[in-house]
Amino acid sequence: MSGPSPHIPVLLDEVVAALRPAQGELIVDGTFGAGGYTRALLDAGATVHAFDRDPTALENAQGWPELAETPPRLVLHRRAFADMATALAEQGIARVDGIVLDIGVSSMQLDQAERGFSFAGDGPLDMRMDPDLPSAADFLNSADEAEIADVIYQYGEERQSRRIARAIVAARPLETTGQLARLVRKATGHKPHDKKDPATRTFQAIRIHVNGELAQLRGALAAAERLLAPGGRLVVVSFHSLEDRIVKRFMRDASGQAGGGSRHLPLAETPPATFDKPLRAVRAGEAELARNPRARSAILRAATRTDADPREELIDG
Repeated sequence: MSGPSPHIPVLLDEVVAALRPAQGELIVDGTFGAGGYTRALLDAGATVHAFDRDPTALENAQGWPELAETPPRLVLHRRAFADMATALAEQGIARVDGIVLDIGVSSMQLDQAERGFSFAGDGPLDMRMDPDLPSAADFLNSADEAEIADVIYQYGEERQSRRIARAIVAARPLETTGQLARLVRKATGHKPHDKKDPATRTFQAIRIHVNGELAQLRGALAAAERLLAPGGRLVVVSFHSLEDRIVKRFMRDASGQAGGGSRHLPLAETPPATFDKPLRAVRAGEAELARNPRARSAILRAATRTDADPREELIDG
């Protein structure tokens, strides 16, 4: 590779194979992160518009030679990927040949204790991908107990969410990731020999809420349907069941695979499929898992755009 990239992203070969980047094509990397996907796409000759809400991620691309080409083959956007259609329209771009989304928190964010995404090292209770958002501490120290419990239950699938929320409110103000992790373990009766740390689910839930991740994902999928040219490829890598359900349902519905109604109801007229039948889901192989255990939960789903008009309910909603 001709440019810097701090790490190899998960399923890199599989993402490139699904996107099939070609010389002169225009591809969106909706989650720039450390730039691994973008680097591979540029090296294949594509032009890349890369999005990231995290300004520190985009700083890593400064100095890449493609930024200085005329016209530039790398264009950076400090925008949420749900805004990609609007951002590209502002530059006169209505259609692209491929879109890749790597959902969730990046390895760089997890590894920086000061970002507050992980309890592996103690740090401020932050969790923001976009520093302009309210932090996790802002939410936990101001929301009422019921709202906190709902967030932990809905986004963390945590059965003891009410007990955890009660403990959070009683212990306020919370300031560090270590405080929150210890509080969750105590509230759930965690023992040191237990295999799974219950704090993982609570941290996931709060991070998803703070960053509005699932709403952003739905918005990005709708934007992809509007942006992709006929034959354009959509590739999404997700890391937990909440994300994957959204992606799987979107591709199923968009490809007309949702099925009909019941025998008690007449079949509704099926709109033309906006995507071909999705490719079979792909997971990391043993060699990649040996190099990167974080790839274990990654699932890649991909589909190709047809020439049907975008669905109106996605545009309106």
